[in-house]
Amino acid sequence: MKIVIVGGGSYQWVPNLVADLMRTPSLAGMEIVLEDIDPKPLPDMARWVEKASEHYGQPATVSHTTDQREALDGADAVVVTISTGGFASMAQDLAVPERYGIKQSVGDSVGPGGINRAARNIPVLVGIGRDMTELCPDAWMLNITNPMTVLTRSVRKATGIKAVGLCHEIAHVRWSFALLCGVGPDDVELTLTGVNHFPLVTAVRVGDRDGFDILREVVDGTFTDVPWANDFTSAAAFKKANQLKLALWEEWGALPAAGDRHLAEFLPGFLTEDSGWGEQWGVHLTTIADRERDQAKYVSRVSDLLSGAEEPPQGDSGEMVAPFLDCLLTGTERVMPLNLPNVGQAADLPPDAVVESMVKVGRDGPAPGPAVSAPAPAAEVVRRHSAVQEMVVEAVLTQDRELLKAAYALDPLAGRIDSRAVRRMADDLLAATEAWLPAGW
Repeated sequence: MKIVIVGGGSYQWVPNLVADLMRTPSLAGMEIVLEDIDPKPLPDMARWVEKASEHYGQPATVSHTTDQREALDGADAVVVTISTGGFASMAQDLAVPERYGIKQSVGDSVGPGGINRAARNIPVLVGIGRDMTELCPDAWMLNITNPMTVLTRSVRKATGIKAVGLCHEIAHVRWSFALLCGVGPDDVELTLTGVNHFPLVTAVRVGDRDGFDILREVVDGTFTDVPWANDFTSAAAFKKANQLKLALWEEWGALPAAGDRHLAEFLPGFLTEDSGWGEQWGVHLTTIADRERDQAKYVSRVSDLLSGAEEPPQGDSGEMVAPFLDCLLTGTERVMPLNLPNVGQAADLPPDAVVESMVKVGRDGPAPGPAVSAPAPAAEVVRRHSAVQEMVVEAVLTQDRELLKAAYALDPLAGRIDSRAVRRMADDLLAATEAWLPAGW
């Protein structure tokens, strides 16, 4: 199998993805191609692939290039881990809306930051998809880049390439339940609907127990910790880390299953001056300085992996690239949280909109499950965001600036200011990130 990683110089993503691939026996003999517009990290990443191949005893070859078409030629899978404009563009996604009184906890999925990020990432991913239609038309695009929903939808709509969005947020929730209850993640079964970074769990089974009964005990303070619980796995830790989602679960009867800092941007009432911009809910506003510190840690980690100062990972990372490919190759069936066009699995959302749900994957690819509905108030929140996302996709694909401004105005977070201010903010965001936009914007 030829696996191309676009954004193959990513210090954040490549180390764990490669380790997962190397621990997957069905991928023995794989060819990994690392492609990036920045050539500087590529030699180190290629060295890591070679070291991982030797460490895990997995035969593999690696090459690297800055030529996208060369990389994609004959690929079987294309993993996308890019961020158009990097921190310089992301800084504008946060700074410009803040001047208009809008603060964002992440700024990469919805709200003004998410929409602006879509404007510069959609053309890049569609360009990859168009090259794939020519050079590897049967390959899967495995997208890890945000905003995941609109990017996956855009590639599907504009190119017809088989694109799927893979997000680890649901895996984190499953692990949280597993650690809380002292079971394995496979013992946690979720029923899911919604969109990326605002998926809604409508039912949970933890072994033979109703997971919502467990949540009630956590909220009430009656849950009995497993004997080996610690400051990370105790009920108190679970409650502290998930204040926003637990409050919404109590209100709706469905559990939003992404990190609270993502959830807050879908419901702007939680990001207000009165709440300390989310602090009251344990939500931290992720700054560019935070991201730069994280990036320094990722760079240092790669150095340590290459020098032997850090042992290669022994457990699965929680990312789904390797398991997804293994299902295609071996026919092993797994149920995964995937972002795919709606063919009825999300009963509250329109056909073809990209939705996040639990999907069975086997040799023939993903097979979405039965229809799942969310409680009415939660479903309405998701419908609003899905409608805005569809508008963003159409606006960017057609370079319709007026339609994009309408999307800003309808987004609950971006549209919390008056319509004239929304239009000015949209113009300011596009102007501030013009260097990373296609000509014509």
